[in-house]
Amino acid sequence: MTYKKITETPSNHDHLEEMDTTTILTKMNDEDAVIAAAVRLVIPKITELVDALVTRFEKGGRLFYIGAGTSGRLGILDASEIPPTFGMPHERVVGLIAGGDTAIRKAVENAEDDTIQAWKDLMAHHLTVNDVVVGIAASGTTPYVLGGIRDAKKNGLLTAGITNNPGATLAETSDIPIAVNVGPEFVTGSTRMKSGTSQKLVLNMISTALMIRIGRVKGNKMVNMQLSNDKLVDRGTRYIMEDLGIGYDEAESLLKKHGAVKKAIESTHL
Repeated sequence: MTYKKITETPSNHDHLEEMDTTTILTKMNDEDAVIAAAVRLVIPKITELVDALVTRFEKGGRLFYIGAGTSGRLGILDASEIPPTFGMPHERVVGLIAGGDTAIRKAVENAEDDTIQAWKDLMAHHLTVNDVVVGIAASGTTPYVLGGIRDAKKNGLLTAGITNNPGATLAETSDIPIAVNVGPEFVTGSTRMKSGTSQKLVLNMISTALMIRIGRVKGNKMVNMQLSNDKLVDRGTRYIMEDLGIGYDEAESLLKKHGAVKKAIESTHL
């Protein structure tokens, strides 16, 4: 029997062009309401991945996301936010997209159909056995992603697959399958919608939980964030004020001296 992708099944809604704006938006919102519950069901698998990442990160390992189209862009987005939010070097979490950086803004024809390019892209980063490769593909059948996962496994790396089709090849071949069933899209087959939203939620969970587990958060604060603008300097200053019970000027002086909230706070305990 031919495998039927959930992501390609017909929308629960029809005659969309006949709806007024409020109806369109309300029905989209109704569909979006199922996403968080679907993600909750895969928390055990996300937990397995995060725990494995913690062990490998403590040995110098890295996290690589590979994807095409929307999925690739979401991986790049998550990776790009790790340095400013948690102060980690940009090479510790890396997003790779079929077609290269050009594909971030503009689709690159046939890029996702190449089964060997992902491994070439990964190899440029001089992989080690402590690195982890996470493939992202709503369909679960994207050749670029499947090829990368296949070759990563062959070379002894831990792999995970984020997909919206339970039973798809990506879920079947990854060491840790994270298959989020959000049902059919509002616009049939448009996986930039519910599927993409679920992927963003899962990626947030993976990277944020990892950063917390390896000590990049204190209490509930981003104590290792990069102080790249006045807003963040002010935020960091207020974190120090709250933690140490001191005034704004003294806290700001400590922050500027040490360059990070965590270092500023720790300096007072020496």
